[in-house]
Amino acid sequence: MTSIQKYTLKNGETRYKFNAYIGTDNTGKQRRTTRRGFKTKKEAQLASSKMLVDLDDGKTVINEERAIFSNVYNDWLTSYVNTVRTSTYSKAVGIFENHILPYFGNAYIKEIKPRDIQKAVNDWFEIASCNYKKWFYYLQMIFNYAIKNEYIQRNPCKMVTLPKRIQTSGDKPENFWNKDELHKFFACLDENTHPEQYTLFRILAFTGIRRGECLALTWGDIDFDNSTMRINKTLTQGMGSEQIIQPPKTTKGRRTIQIDTTTLQILRKWRLYQKQVYLRLGFNTFKKGQLIFATSKNGYKPLPQIGKWLNKIIKDNNLKKITVHGFRHSHASALFSAGASIKEVQERLGHEDVQTTMNIYTHVTEQQNKNAVNKLSSYLNF
Repeated sequence: MTSIQKYTLKNGETRYKFNAYIGTDNTGKQRRTTRRGFKTKKEAQLASSKMLVDLDDGKTVINEERAIFSNVYNDWLTSYVNTVRTSTYSKAVGIFENHILPYFGNAYIKEIKPRDIQKAVNDWFEIASCNYKKWFYYLQMIFNYAIKNEYIQRNPCKMVTLPKRIQTSGDKPENFWNKDELHKFFACLDENTHPEQYTLFRILAFTGIRRGECLALTWGDIDFDNSTMRINKTLTQGMGSEQIIQPPKTTKGRRTIQIDTTTLQILRKWRLYQKQVYLRLGFNTFKKGQLIFATSKNGYKPLPQIGKWLNKIIKDNNLKKITVHGFRHSHASALFSAGASIKEVQERLGHEDVQTTMNIYTHVTEQQNKNAVNKLSSYLNF
């Protein structure tokens, strides 16, 4: 039996709620649930009907008074999945399963206090001071969802103090190479013995594309006649670490960039080598949809593979340590050193706005600093 009632909020607005029978507990006592916040009676009727259908299908029905955090999370998840990319959804699920649900999954959402959240945040800060804010952000989303559905009235996260990292002495290591350091790196790579690695790192250094964009490249994306490369997709991870192809996040991410002559020649050599090797493996790589960088089974390479190659080269040759993303920084730094404008760098890297380019790539090379001082000295002339 379901009853629908009208009630008035403190601000004078009218809302509707329903109270429905959802079965019995282990003692035979009737279980009922209440849902509030509907703007019309029809909305309340539709919601109660859907809930009863879900109940018949064996789905969990949340009792407003005894709503468990994990149930509210699962309810929120059914809406969240339709608002974000697959990779973002997958990362969110991983954050909840690994960090948030172990703390709050079995707790009644009404009984979670700011002190409980503060303890979790302090623990998260200890193990991941760079990532904990993202976990806290997702936790807030669940409480906001609970407020929207009137399981609770206030978000306890608003009473929590977020820890801050204390800056240590010394400069943060630069995650890019200057011109000389790039030269030294490529001198450690033999194009003939490691043609794939040489080609891949050449692409990263001379185009500034992201790791996922690089591993998603096909030969159809290269226009050898016009010396261009088309960036319109990226390799990322979906649910269960499944590798999937997605479009770029933003419109600016879809871009066509120029490629220098030497890089085009290196690509041509790699394409010929790939055709010969993969033909022996039983694969026809003459198609435009063929991946430029593939596994021995002609599939997508694992995303960490580039980092493994890079770390080994750095370790074996005692080079300054950077990450794979550091090639993107190196490319931007080289563009600025060569005289490119902020706008030109933005377009080439596919940033949605100029501010992103300015925020991330504010570093300048040592030579640029020297040039600036020389210009100042020459201008003042005393």
